[in-house]
Amino acid sequence: MTNSLHGGSLLRGRGVFLVAALSLVGCAVGPDFVRPGPPGTDRYSTEKAIVDTISAAGTAQHFTPGAAVPADWWKLFGSPTLDAAVQQALSKSPTLEAAQASLRESQDNLRAGDGLFYPQLDASLVAERAHSAASQRSGTATGSVFDVVTLSGTVGYTIDVFGGERRTVEGLQAQVDNQRYLFKAAFLALTGNVAETFIARSAYRAQLQATRELIALEREQLQAIEAQVRAGTSPYANVLSQRSLIAANEASLAPLQQKASQAAHLLALLQGVAPSDASSPDVELGSLTLPTNLPLSLPSELVRQRPDILSAEAQLHVASANIGVATAALFPSFTLDATFGNASSGARNLLGAGTGFWSLAPSILAPIFHGGSLRAQRQAAVDAYDVQRADYRQTVLAALVQVADTLKALEFDAQALHAQDEARSAASEALGLLQANYHAGLVAYVDVLAADVQYHQAVIGDLQAVALRQQDTVALFVALGGGWWSAPSFGGVASAP
Repeated sequence: MTNSLHGGSLLRGRGVFLVAALSLVGCAVGPDFVRPGPPGTDRYSTEKAIVDTISAAGTAQHFTPGAAVPADWWKLFGSPTLDAAVQQALSKSPTLEAAQASLRESQDNLRAGDGLFYPQLDASLVAERAHSAASQRSGTATGSVFDVVTLSGTVGYTIDVFGGERRTVEGLQAQVDNQRYLFKAAFLALTGNVAETFIARSAYRAQLQATRELIALEREQLQAIEAQVRAGTSPYANVLSQRSLIAANEASLAPLQQKASQAAHLLALLQGVAPSDASSPDVELGSLTLPTNLPLSLPSELVRQRPDILSAEAQLHVASANIGVATAALFPSFTLDATFGNASSGARNLLGAGTGFWSLAPSILAPIFHGGSLRAQRQAAVDAYDVQRADYRQTVLAALVQVADTLKALEFDAQALHAQDEARSAASEALGLLQANYHAGLVAYVDVLAADVQYHQAVIGDLQAVALRQQDTVALFVALGGGWWSAPSFGGVASAP
């Protein structure tokens, strides 16, 4: 009896040792994720990087490589109304709210996945009343009715020898990273869209005002031409030409009004309110300050700060972890289950002597033949990784192109605005000279009106160039990632990459 007890203790000790050894020597199969390296270039195009744009409307923009991107970059436009519009969007946007909820969902899934590393303990209480057949009870001619009350607990633990569970949780953590960067991408898109829509709305209103002033001048000019026709000094065809010009400019009012209305409605959507409840004060386009000192992140920095690139990297990490999960499925799985409890014919005797029972059941489940499905599933996981790796490269390339395009756009915007500004200045100077000559009796009033029309046309072109330059400046901040990493938190979400 003593030898038997010693042997049982020895077996149990060896079993515990085996479990501990398996836990210690277990390794996670599959590839360990290594984040992709940064681009091996410090330029965004084959052309020499510009340092300064030409001066346009008295302002040149300077680019500082490696400078920090401010998190609240929209404040550089110097408009409290724009600041208020952005803050309202951040506090009420359904898109941002959905992104935050998705992030919380992924975090909860990760917490649920962490439970795989702990023993699973369950308890049950079963009260059973049964009738047995005579054949089920030896030595009894008839069946009987009896009660059984069972109180039991079960403990199950998966011994993660080959790391399948660890790879699963690794994938869940990468999903959290992905949702975190998707939230930041939504934040960046929202702030950029609000700023661009705000500028567009101001530009449309300014163009509407300038076009109405232009039409008023053209109508005044029409009256002068009609007087000349009545006096016989001008052909009637000039009247028709002037009426055609007025009609063309009047026709441009409706599209401008529609665009201004759509911009106001879009701004309301971005701010999370119905168009009927929106209240956005009118802001003069000229009141917006153009940022002159602009940051320019290097390509190696860009891939570590753009949310869409970081999201693609996190998805690549998920695909890598899935390879490990599929690889672990090719190997045996080890579990340890234990059951213990008490059973009696009544609740009063449930904890009495002789009612206890227990069992310990370590098990190994080894895949033998699955028709090649397990290996095919692993290969599918490898293929999915290749897809995500290609998508990551495509995302990086698209980001580099976006920055390159925006830099060139700002360079060309300055050139276009410079030309428009010169045209407006020349038209203004010509108008001033003609007005002086008119007061001196040297030119007819119709010539003054013609110069005034030309000046207002130059003003409209100048407004369009100013708005485009400001919107492309917004686009640069967005293309560089928006500076979210410079702020302590956004909506309660930590900003550290």
